[in-house]
Amino acid sequence: MTHDSPSLHARHQSVMPSWLSLYYERPLELTHGEGRHVWDADGNRYLDFFGGILTTMTAHALPEVTKAVSEQTGRIIHTSTLYLSRPMVELAERIVALSGIPDARVFFTTSGTEANDAALLLATTHRRSNQILAMRNSYHGRSFSTVGITGNSGWSPTSLSPLQTLYVHGGVRSRGPYAALSDADYTAACVADLEDMLQQTAGGVAALIAEPVQGVGGFTAPPDGLYAAFREVLARHGILWISDEVQTGWGRTGDHFWGWQAHADNGPPDMLTFAKGIGNGMSIGGVVARAEVMNSISANSISTFGGSPVTMAAGLANLTYLLEHDLQGNARRVGGLLIERLRAVAAGLDVVREVRGRGLMIGVELVRPGTDERSPEAASLAVEAARERGLLVGKGGQGGASLRIAPPMSLTVAEAEQGADLLEEALQEVQQRVAGG
Repeated sequence: MTHDSPSLHARHQSVMPSWLSLYYERPLELTHGEGRHVWDADGNRYLDFFGGILTTMTAHALPEVTKAVSEQTGRIIHTSTLYLSRPMVELAERIVALSGIPDARVFFTTSGTEANDAALLLATTHRRSNQILAMRNSYHGRSFSTVGITGNSGWSPTSLSPLQTLYVHGGVRSRGPYAALSDADYTAACVADLEDMLQQTAGGVAALIAEPVQGVGGFTAPPDGLYAAFREVLARHGILWISDEVQTGWGRTGDHFWGWQAHADNGPPDMLTFAKGIGNGMSIGGVVARAEVMNSISANSISTFGGSPVTMAAGLANLTYLLEHDLQGNARRVGGLLIERLRAVAAGLDVVREVRGRGLMIGVELVRPGTDERSPEAASLAVEAARERGLLVGKGGQGGASLRIAPPMSLTVAEAEQGADLLEEALQEVQQRVAGG
């Protein structure tokens, strides 16, 4: 059978929205995967360093997950939250125990957007306020409420919002007015900015929502401890802290199981949101919150598809595999090797401004050689050049000038070295093309 990708692309364009982004000048149709590799419709094999936007967390076609899904679909596929569900309760128990939040409750959704939307509903209801603190360069989803708190113009199509959003400093360490400060002075300056911002508000702010490592923002992060310092200020005002763990959860950063644990000096967040990796491709999201906050909703509510027996079975199998195989430790070890390898590559390339991140969550920011000016052109060229060599990477950051590297957490040392070699070749080609242009 031959696969006519151009025809499929034309069909896609005729029925899908114009704003539904596709990677590559010749978009890929991925047909199957195994481990850390995927294949396209033409039979080309790729090393996957993006995992469907950090979603294929353990491995493609992981037998344990495939088996769990198959067995559950053979029993019953759907019931809704109006009925008791053993898989949902079992996964919730596991997540509560892992969350670090005392007296926690879990509400399951189908995506990270929906999880953050639910967290905003909880926070504004509990605090009786529609004011939200968010980080500059942040991204929290594509719904009406989450777009309204996204601090990244490339992903925020409207200024209309049900929320009043106040943006504070701290998410981007190496750019902005505080970049030249030491980590301690940087944190102090961001705390002072937060204190000043709170003096501009009338009434109580509901919550601060923050990604411990900014995902779409290009894997930027504050110094460890910044959100703990924020927490002191927030606690004085009764303001809730929502940690958006959609991309940082489940041990991907290597050093911690949750991203908030890099900022744990003043305790856990009031809420954390999760999605992506836990389902290994199945649509699972959710909110973990203190019971006092979670139970503040007085109206009836359900989730038709959140907590589905099939997705919960997948999540349980995937989480069990992750813990039994210490994929957090693997992310720390193999990710540490990969980031050092990429920093060595970057040292000889003017097109690379910075290699940042931790674990298997690595950002490579590209600039116009000889300047500090972000280069979306270089990033687009690098994504294409990597694909031509059999490597899939993502991109993001302000203006789309950063490469995002986030392979499945079972990545081997050999695969990390192979991916680094391929990316080095791609970046060398980009350097020549950008400098030559």
